[in-house]
Amino acid sequence: MSNRIRLPKTNLEVSPICLGGNVFGWSANQDESFAVLDAFVEAGGNFIDTADVYSEWVEGHVGGESETILGEWMAARGNRPQIILATKVAMLSTRPGLSRANIMAAVDDSLRRLQTDYIDLYYAHQDDKTTALEETLGAFDELVKAGKVRNIGASNYDGARLREASQVSNENGFAEYSVLQNRYNLVDREEYESDAAIALAELGFSCVPFYGIAVGFLTGKYQPGVDVESARAEGAKRYFRDANWATLAKVSKLARGHGVSEAAIALAWLRAQPTVGVPIASARTVAQVAELMQQVELSAEELALFN
Repeated sequence: MSNRIRLPKTNLEVSPICLGGNVFGWSANQDESFAVLDAFVEAGGNFIDTADVYSEWVEGHVGGESETILGEWMAARGNRPQIILATKVAMLSTRPGLSRANIMAAVDDSLRRLQTDYIDLYYAHQDDKTTALEETLGAFDELVKAGKVRNIGASNYDGARLREASQVSNENGFAEYSVLQNRYNLVDREEYESDAAIALAELGFSCVPFYGIAVGFLTGKYQPGVDVESARAEGAKRYFRDANWATLAKVSKLARGHGVSEAAIALAWLRAQPTVGVPIASARTVAQVAELMQQVELSAEELALFN
């Protein structure tokens, strides 16, 4: 998979899948993470997403574990120039919010853990209504001018806030959010399609959605009445509803017809949506990487099955 997709309003040319780094240091140890990363690059991937807060939720962790593993891997492979690297600020308990002071401290922490001197895409991980957008975007602009950050994005922002941020950047000559990372997949549609997607169409940039395979629900491994042993099984249960089982059945039928995984179908559907750049999906094993990287294009008739 060597084809590249240019994300609108950025200088980023990325693989059709962005590999989610939330599992590194959580459900995948360093050796397992290196194997997944190697397989991803070998299959043509170049776009990797992490955050300073990954994996603070694990007992005994302090956050930054995923970034640290990624930094070790890039140093070991000597491949930093070939990787498009995204990370985030605002949700780590010891580095909360989007004040200028916090952003400046957090970016240096991330750069150190990642063993690099620049971040290709730096996200505000969640909105911070206690800090003026002028302060937040001014700080991001400083980082872009200093060369520490090449593009900035927003995550978990609604449409109104995206429009407001765009206006602040334009009025002040600041760097502008050029990527959105919100939740969006075949069984999580209403919130995104009724709000953020409309703003993105107006503003001319794209979404790199997380939960692209709905924490594993859209891989087909979950079925009614079947127990699955997985770190994410509890999270997937939120999708256990009749309408979603019906959607999954359509995904499985298409997967069989194309000779690919259910995950590949779910991600192909996302890529076909007008405001989506490329989707994010995580893999804990090399076999899962292979499933994510299968490329398929759905016809208009196949896409219409999900309307």
